[in-house]
Amino acid sequence: MVAGAVREGGARGRLRGGRGLLPAGKLPADLLARLLRGVPARDPRVLVGPAVGEDAAVLGMGDRCLVVTVDPITFATDEIGYYAVTVNANDVAVRGAEPRWFAVALLLPEGEADAEMAEALFAQVVAACEEAGVALVGGHTEITAGLDRPIAVGVMVGEAPADRVVRTAGAKVGDAVILTKGIAIEGTALLAREFAPRLRARGYGEDVVGRARGYLREPGISVVRDARVAVGAAPVTAMHDPTEGGLATGLSELATAAGVGLRIEEAAIRVLPETATLCGEFGLDPLGTIASGALLVTCPEAAAADLVRALQGAGIQAGRIGEVLPAEAGVTLVRAGGAGPLPVFARDEVARLFGARTA
Repeated sequence: MVAGAVREGGARGRLRGGRGLLPAGKLPADLLARLLRGVPARDPRVLVGPAVGEDAAVLGMGDRCLVVTVDPITFATDEIGYYAVTVNANDVAVRGAEPRWFAVALLLPEGEADAEMAEALFAQVVAACEEAGVALVGGHTEITAGLDRPIAVGVMVGEAPADRVVRTAGAKVGDAVILTKGIAIEGTALLAREFAPRLRARGYGEDVVGRARGYLREPGISVVRDARVAVGAAPVTAMHDPTEGGLATGLSELATAAGVGLRIEEAAIRVLPETATLCGEFGLDPLGTIASGALLVTCPEAAAADLVRALQGAGIQAGRIGEVLPAEAGVTLVRAGGAGPLPVFARDEVARLFGARTA
């Protein structure tokens, strides 16, 4: 969920809280948890409903389950159709499901939108659906007042056998924590695409900027194949797709959902080369930078080596980065100087940079 200031104009007044405005980005986890506690359970077929850390809803349909997710694209302006399809497919895949059907709302900025923009965005969505093997089944398109960029809000529906569904909440004490590819793939691509003129002005050549832009597809922001390989190779207990707020937020969400603690080895976390370069340029922490393209997987410790080998054998970089502990152990990060609490990012590092740019 992404939250900003919510306003209504004219005689209807303005919706606002009395305890300070929230920054752009995800709602704080404690606030989201409080809001979700008030959601009634109305249908026993809702096997997994809204909860902090859970990537998608699961609806029981006999021996099959439908998996449903919704995610907006609010940072990117370049190739947002591809982003919209891919990040929503990711949330379905981490349930152990196959993405099947996609719907999208495309909101185009008043005063900037023209037929060419609409055609380009629609073509991106259609091409991305074809690439992902999903059917575009509907949506909505409009010119919207108050926007400074196009926004895409996607809904992806997938299906899985009832006995194959994976939950973020499934992580168990004693499990190993595996990370695929590394961080921060999406954040790096966004920085290169949105700030290319600044990077070139600072002396970065196309060898750096071009490779970083290419992170969108190589190593790529999709984790559908990662998830497919993982569930076929080991008794996976949980999967989670770290996105906004980066790996640190993804790990915290996994721990919250499962009611466990984590011990994570910083030295085992692969920070991709262009990520380190661009985060250094902009003063960002890779641990808090939007991380689509990485997949967190937990499995019994005895199966961890086989899982890593299976992923690497499929051409997917992977490694063990930590272990699942009892909840009272907390979520800790082991650094060269010792262990301490995992950093908390109230706002994604890229969102913070975007905010500074528009302030």
